[in-house]
Amino acid sequence: MTLLSAGNSTPYGSFYDGKGVNFTLFSANAHKVELCVFDEHGHEQRYDLPMRTGDIWHGYLPNAKPGLKYGYRVHGPWEPQNGHRFNPAKLLLDPCARVVVGGVEHHPHLHGGYDEPNLEDSAPHMAKCVVVQDKFDWEDDELLHTPWGDTVIYEANVRGLTLLHPEIPEELRGTYAALGHPVMINYFKRLGITALELMPVAHFVTEPRIAHLGLSNYWGYNPRSLYAAEGYYAVNKDPLAAANELRGAVKALHEAGIEVILDIVLNHSAELDRDGPTLSLSGIDNRSYYWLMENGDYQNWTGCGNTLNLSTPGVVAQMMDCLRYWVDSCHIDGFRFDLASVMGRTPEFRQDAPFFEAIKNDPVLSQIKLIAEPWDIGAGGYQVGNFPPLFAEWNDHFRDGIRRFWLRQDLSLGGFACRFAGSSDVYRRGDRKPSTSINLITAHDGFTLRDCVSFNQKHNEANGEDNRDGTNNNYSNNYGFEGLEASLFIKERRRDSVHALLTLLLLSQGTPMLLAGDEHGHSQHGNNNAYCQDNQLTWLDWEHCNDGLTTFTAALIHLRKTIPALTQNVWWEEGDGNVRWWNKEAQPLSTDEWENGIHRLQIQLSERWLITINATEEVADIVLPEGEWRAIPPFAGEDNPVVLAVWHGPAHGVCVFQKS
Repeated sequence: MTLLSAGNSTPYGSFYDGKGVNFTLFSANAHKVELCVFDEHGHEQRYDLPMRTGDIWHGYLPNAKPGLKYGYRVHGPWEPQNGHRFNPAKLLLDPCARVVVGGVEHHPHLHGGYDEPNLEDSAPHMAKCVVVQDKFDWEDDELLHTPWGDTVIYEANVRGLTLLHPEIPEELRGTYAALGHPVMINYFKRLGITALELMPVAHFVTEPRIAHLGLSNYWGYNPRSLYAAEGYYAVNKDPLAAANELRGAVKALHEAGIEVILDIVLNHSAELDRDGPTLSLSGIDNRSYYWLMENGDYQNWTGCGNTLNLSTPGVVAQMMDCLRYWVDSCHIDGFRFDLASVMGRTPEFRQDAPFFEAIKNDPVLSQIKLIAEPWDIGAGGYQVGNFPPLFAEWNDHFRDGIRRFWLRQDLSLGGFACRFAGSSDVYRRGDRKPSTSINLITAHDGFTLRDCVSFNQKHNEANGEDNRDGTNNNYSNNYGFEGLEASLFIKERRRDSVHALLTLLLLSQGTPMLLAGDEHGHSQHGNNNAYCQDNQLTWLDWEHCNDGLTTFTAALIHLRKTIPALTQNVWWEEGDGNVRWWNKEAQPLSTDEWENGIHRLQIQLSERWLITINATEEVADIVLPEGEWRAIPPFAGEDNPVVLAVWHGPAHGVCVFQKS
């Protein structure tokens, strides 16, 4: 095989046209790029990419076919103080590879060097890219574009969601295929969720530090290849199968009316810090891909050792192509962006940052669901409420406020009402809608819902960091006993609080997000940072799940869909019929009650639904507003509805009524 032509500068990565393969690679500062191809015995043959168009190096290899393994060696200056770390002794992954195979994750020869380059050849130990030809029969499948006002999100880990599910065939458990299995489809439909948000499925690796502890990266927030579907979640261990198994799950979920949102990491890479391996970006063009300090070291605004620079035009273009790949090729309905403030850094955060402007002007990406985790750990990184209008945001004000109100009673009625009503103080500006607020009480990062009512302290000893990792601000309440096992009285208090928290989450204005397992009582035994626990601590235990709690949660989600004030996605105005706020005597709250009142409240939605709240330690009689009110399931039995004028509110109790 010989490079006979310059090929084309598009598309990104390797592309098979039926006669050969076109290769492209972005590098603004390289002097030479070598394409390295490997035969079945691992023998390497190198070719210079002959053409450079702008900052894209490219070449065409005739007669090459899908299945070809390849990588790159990139030549350029070794000037660490200026951010340049070119080292052709290191085989590099194509950042746009669709499949990555083999290699040793942790080998000293993968390190590129410190002040001087490490000249040990990394190819024998390095993973390889594979040329693929995407083929999948989508039939008439399309993105669902579920309106935001109708959206209920369910966050889950591909592996942990189904690995212990006894009704799913054993060989499918913990895989993409299980997501689309009829057992799971029926479960999702029973719950009533409209979107499945998957923790990262782009190819990731375990960090050396936790590998040395005998642990592994469970969450997936350490990406090595952003275009490649993670093979760990595939049934067929042929590396070419993973993407199609994901596509099959997406297709099945779409048929059931369920969107698929991917959690994606565009803020750092698995190359970590100076001590990390040279895998791809740092060897291709370190200065273009990463934010660097004046001395050439990495800015660590992510806590993961490095920070991607999405203000560089070539990097912006490549990351945009990556997102379009997942949408066009895998029919993904949206993205949740991890540590999303990084995407808006210039280096200060800006709403008109290059990456945000590119998304706004893209005809595909501007029309899908975009969700930001609106912070990073750098100076100025906390940007809740400040993302451009296309983005919804994880709302930590809601998470902390609802926990404080219910579990600690240290948030005023006014503060609670603001959170319940879409956090208008944070999000009501310009064209932003209430759905901008992604309302969550729990997520993968932090306590589960059951642990919120069972532990006052984090218990992360199993992570090997002497319990230093994970947040200390949990706003939880163990009701007098630390741990799951407690007296019947305490367990009943915890059950009532779980019911109340689910009610406040699922009947609030905004977009609710439910953490997988919260609806059937999953516990991580107080571990609030289980990123490295790929074991029964994190896997959902379906055999011992609380089916009554699942039924309760499903009833709330289905109830939500009947209340116009929650689905029409407009800000509530006084007198518009969407909401009324009453005290325990069914009178409008006074200013003093909003600021200093006892934690008892009634919320009337769309005139016909009423949420009564007693968050205090005392039983209280609450007079319902004028009319005949019927307690509705799951707060009253289907065959024995209760019609009341006064609600005898138990301590820490919530009830929902419908006007007869």
